Amino acid sequence: MGVPRTFFSTLGFLTRLGPSRVMTDQEMGRCMAHLPLVGAVLGAVAVLPFALGLLSHSPWIQAWLVVGLSLFLTRGLHFDGLADVCDAVTTHADPDRFWTVIKDSRAGAFGVMGLVMALGGQVILFREMFAAGAFGTAAWAFILGRASAVCLGGSVRRLTRPGLGKLFIDGATPKTALAATVLTIGAGVFLAGPMVAVGAATIAGLTLIPLFKLARHVKGANGDFLGCAVILGELSAGLGFALLG
Repeated sequence: MGVPRTFFSTLGFLTRLGPSRVMTDQEMGRCMAHLPLVGAVLGAVAVLPFALGLLSHSPWIQAWLVVGLSLFLTRGLHFDGLADVCDAVTTHADPDRFWTVIKDSRAGAFGVMGLVMALGGQVILFREMFAAGAFGTAAWAFILGRASAVCLGGSVRRLTRPGLGKLFIDGATPKTALAATVLTIGAGVFLAGPMVAVGAATIAGLTLIPLFKLARHVKGANGDFLGCAVILGELSAGLGFALLG
């Protein structure tokens, strides 16, 4: 399977922007290498209309729409992971109970609170970026989010539990994680500026530490951890801009 085909398969699996197809286990293992590029495509599609002037008089509406468009294009996949982790983390003193809760499709109070905080935070932070005309930073947020998932995957590879998430995480080799980090920071320097890129990447790295510790405590990690990492990475880009932009 060639690199272009693998990329488009990954794009189609994680978003509505590529061809939808059934992937083999071996193909799933190659997806991690393409996550930052998937983020770049998603960011470009979501942000470009506003960079071209759509609703330029109202950055609040721009921010709300870009978050909604991201939800639509990704089918809410990553937010689902965030909600599951927020619900389950309240039981993390008991690893068995943790895995029972995280697999429950119903949303609990802590999952809802996590979604409200994340969605509200994204709207506020995108508004700040759009109001300042920092459209490159807004697009880069989607890259940093997916690179965060790659880096987390690399750190929890030995802890993964059987399932779809394991097929993804097994592909997060040290080489893949390093490449994702270098490419993401390089893109951030170009799109957001050196200070914001380094600051946001540092914040993203710090947000992954509790997730790694949680995975080690509950003796496992799955795709929900990756989804949570994506959202934390996107928020980190906005926080980096708010602090250093």
